[in-house]
Formats: sequence, structure tokens, C-alpha cells
Amino acid sequence: MTHNSQKHAFLVCGTHSGCGKTTLSLGLLLALKARGMNVQPFKVGPDFIDPGLHTQIAGSQSRNLDGWMLSREWNEKTFRRCMAGADAGLIEGVMGLFDGYDGRSESGSSAEMAKWLGAPAVLVVDAKSMARSVAALVQGFVHFDPDLKFAGVIFNRVGGERHLRYLKEALSCSCPETVVLGGIPKEEAVQIPERHLGLVTADEMKLDSRWRDRLAALVEKHIDIDHLLEKTSYSSPPPDSSAGRQSYDAKSPAILQGQNLPPAVRRPPAARRRAEIAVARDAAYCFYYPDNLELLERAGARLTFFSPLSGESLPPQCCGAYLGGGYPELFAGAISRNTAFFDSLRARAAAGMPIYAECGGLMTLGRFIETIEGKKETMAGILPFGTRMLGRLKALGYTEAVLRRECLLGKPGMVIRGHEFHYSEIVEQGNAPGLEFAYDICGRRSGVFRPEGYQVGSVLASYVHLHWGSAPEAAERFVLQCADWDKGR
Repeated sequence: MTHNSQKHAFLVCGTHSGCGKTTLSLGLLLALKARGMNVQPFKVGPDFIDPGLHTQIAGSQSRNLDGWMLSREWNEKTFRRCMAGADAGLIEGVMGLFDGYDGRSESGSSAEMAKWLGAPAVLVVDAKSMARSVAALVQGFVHFDPDLKFAGVIFNRVGGERHLRYLKEALSCSCPETVVLGGIPKEEAVQIPERHLGLVTADEMKLDSRWRDRLAALVEKHIDIDHLLEKTSYSSPPPDSSAGRQSYDAKSPAILQGQNLPPAVRRPPAARRRAEIAVARDAAYCFYYPDNLELLERAGARLTFFSPLSGESLPPQCCGAYLGGGYPELFAGAISRNTAFFDSLRARAAAGMPIYAECGGLMTLGRFIETIEGKKETMAGILPFGTRMLGRLKALGYTEAVLRRECLLGKPGMVIRGHEFHYSEIVEQGNAPGLEFAYDICGRRSGVFRPEGYQVGSVLASYVHLHWGSAPEAAERFVLQCADWDKGR
């Protein structure tokens, strides 16, 4: 360790989305790094944007933790492995502290994860226009779940010293056991810009030294970091006999189907085959779980990153391609001019090379993207439909995919968990020879399965962002398919 042998870990959580968790998390990462600490960031929930910002600030890869998509064992092992070389672990929560998969259970919530990992919670409260009422709010959160430990509260958007004094007085009288770690005034200069899928991504927005210095100074001035560290000493929890069990609700689709997710860690293939897989990665294609990429490498893949946005096409030596999600709709004009990229996709698809795409990747494989302004930009045309951007959210939430037929990721009956989050929809769908649905998916709200996963030959594309940690053999299967194609070409 860089300063001493003591480790620290805590959850930065909020009363609701938009209360300032992300900006505060970045500020705390900066403050801890300034103390010479090696800080490991984590993010609860199916998120790509916040982990990218964490990684840029901390200098170490932020990791997703998720109590619904992934087993308790997977989450605990990921956390312990990443904490092995760190002085402090900062876990940014998702939505409100107790919000998760549904309203009946804690599954998928930040509170569930904090208890699994033995990490106390730091509650962020947006205190704008509040005084004594803040005590009722905090008291409700602190006592809602007696098994959850709290390190303290940080007030955000405080109106000044006088306002902060009122807030502290309210807590000292009504909730004296709760420590006030500080109060942050509203500061426009450190706010992160947002767009339809959330905050602007780290790939587009470089958090420069001036912004970092301003945020670090704000946190150092208004939060008692030393007190925070005193309250967040961490030691790995003892192995739990329930660690290998899923915490699924009784009405989980997987349970309804009589199927259970596989163990978090599977035995690697007996004979690994090297396969070079091209991964599109730039500001337009930036939504990848690090775990998915590492599972591919563990299964024998050699990953080669390329940028369609910069005019690059598939590397000639690759034997598979992975087109992740992101914002192709914002760069549709530039992508449509990269005809070499489309030519390489069409040629490899025609030759039977495995191509896997999610969300933005699916949009790219379609015939066109119709932007929010109504302009149609030509895409690869491998899938027989276009996509159209909407001014409202089309789909959001956890989902479970059950394979209905053999495909790039596995065999019928296999279950993989993930989530949907998109503002576009499929339009002008035509017929294509051999077009099939690879999955049946079930969303959180409906409880009803519907077909998804568009399969044409060796191409598989879907709106669903799958986390292969819920079924690691999916990565193994994809690598083997790529290696087999390479062997036969």
C-alpha cells in the first residue's frame, strides 16, 4: 500500500437519481488520490458511462457490480480481486439507495451490494430548499434496513454556512447517530453535461486538469475526508455459505422457466484456441463491460480495437467482430461515409465470419439510422430494417434472454442476463433469407417473453446489453466459433 496497510471501502449512494452521486464520487476519487492512495472504483448496476468517468479519474478500471444480473459469488470475487491492490474502494450506487429490480425486494439495489461486500454507506442528500425536513428524510433512510451500516451523510447543493448549520442541527436533534461528513455548495463549473442516455461519456469528454482541480478543491474544502476514512475501514468479509446462491425474487423469469444461472466462475476450455476478435471502440461504440472483454481473452481471444468513426474498417486478420453500443446516432453522418467499414462488414458476413452486435451495433448493421432531425443515414444493410431515433425513451430495464436456438453465444435453453436502454426503434422491417430470432427475452415489468436477437447467418444482433458474467460460457462459445471460422477460411 502507498500509505499504510489499512484498507477502506464505502458506498456513495443517494436518495434518488440526480442528487449528485457521480460528481461527488469523482471528487472523492480525486481527494483520495491526492492523499497518495491507490483507489479502485466500482459502479452498482448496468451502467457504462459512470465507470468510464471513474476510470479516467482514478487511473484504474472501474468495475460493474450487479445483484440481479450477476451472482453474489461473482460480485464478491470481483470486489476482492480488485481490492487486493488498492488502498480504498469507492462504490458508486445506482438510482436511490434501495431502488433495484422491483418494488418488493432489494435485488439489484445499492443497499444489497453494500451488505454483500461489508461496505458502509455514505448517503448523498440534495438539500436544496430543505431545512429541518432533511432529518425526517435521513432518519427514514438510516432506519429502513437495520442490517445496512452508514458511514455518514453528505449534503449537496447547500445554500451556504447558515443553511448547513440548520441541516446539522436538524440531524443532531432527530438522528444524532448519523455523522454529517460535509455539505457541498452548488457549483455550476463542475457539473457534468448530460444527454438522452445519461452523462456525456469519457470517450468524448476529457476531464481536464482545470476541472479536476476545481472539483478536488471543492471536496477538500467542504468534506471531512479524514473522518470519512475513520468511518470506512475495510476488511474482507468471511466466506458466506450463501455466496454461491442467487438472490432472485420468486417471480424471476429464470425461476419460472425452471432454469438457474450457471456458477460465477466456470472452468476454462480444455484446449484454448487463439482467435483475433475486432472490437469497435470510439466515441460512437463505447458501451462494453470490461468483464465481457476479459472473458473473451480468458477464453483465448486476442482483442484488436478499431475506430469506425476514424475511418477504420475491420482488420484483415480478424476472425470475429464485436460491435458494442454507444451513440452511433450522434455520429451517423461520419459513420455512413466510412464505406470501407461497411464493405468489410458485408464481406465478412457473406463469408460466414461471426459478428456479434449490441444496441448501437445493431443500428449499424441495419439499413439506415434515422436521426432525431429526420435525416436517414445509410448503414451496412446486413439486417433488413432501419432504426429511428425517438424523442422519448423506448426501453429501459433489466431483461433476461433465453436462447431459443443455437447461435454464436450458446445452445437452446441457455440463460443470459442483461438490460435494455435505448431511444430508438426498429422501422421498415423487410424480409431477409434466413432471418431468425435467437432469443426469447423477458423484461422486468411485463413478465412476458417476446422474441429478440436477430440472427442472419453468422451475424447476431440485439438491443440487449448482455453481461456474460451471468453465463461465462457465452464468451467461450463465441471465441470457439471465431476460431473454427478462422481454421476453415
